[in-house]
Amino acid sequence: MTTDPGIAAQAVAVAGRDLRRERRRGEVAWVTIPFGAVSLLLLPLAVGVDAAMLRTIGPGLFWVVVLLFGVLVTVRRTADMGATAGIRLGIDPAASFLGAAAANAVLLLVFEAVVGVVAVLLYDLDLSGWPWLLVVIPGVAVGLALLGTLAAAVSSGAGSPSLVPFLVAPLAVPLLIGATQAAGLEGGGGILPWVLMVLLVDVVALVLGVVTARPLQEAG
Repeated sequence: MTTDPGIAAQAVAVAGRDLRRERRRGEVAWVTIPFGAVSLLLLPLAVGVDAAMLRTIGPGLFWVVVLLFGVLVTVRRTADMGATAGIRLGIDPAASFLGAAAANAVLLLVFEAVVGVVAVLLYDLDLSGWPWLLVVIPGVAVGLALLGTLAAAVSSGAGSPSLVPFLVAPLAVPLLIGATQAAGLEGGGGILPWVLMVLLVDVVALVLGVVTARPLQEAG
């Protein structure tokens, strides 16, 4: 007797399929990441090339680029293909949401890693508080992936995928504030509230995404 795979197994399958499709198409690797890196190179032209200034505002510029280009990761064509296939195969909507969000989070981590190296080299960023980055960077990637996947589901139900950036941008403000403030501190108790803010956004987005997955799929 066979049994249906659980939500966790379905989510892993969805994430794996999404990542394999992305590897074949290369939307993030060959389009989003290069444009993100180039934007970090061009931004100093607008604010000047003073090294001290760039070192001060560099973390903020990095996180803004992550937010803006991170939205493109969640609305790429391979993500839409994965969601459509999930509906056809009868995958649990919550599993489909979790799998898509997991794939987006992996791609966002890659984006953050590559663009982060570019930011450090260009802006000579201070990494004295680097241990906290091990929490903040994945926290932002997960939060943005969850928010983007949720916004994509909402906009799909509304029949307007172009709504995704307008939905994600205001919802991601706490992520941007928390990450930027955490990057500007060297550690200790002062940085903890901002890290917790990022993690709180992750938890709220996760709960909302799972709870609304089925209603949103039925509405679509």
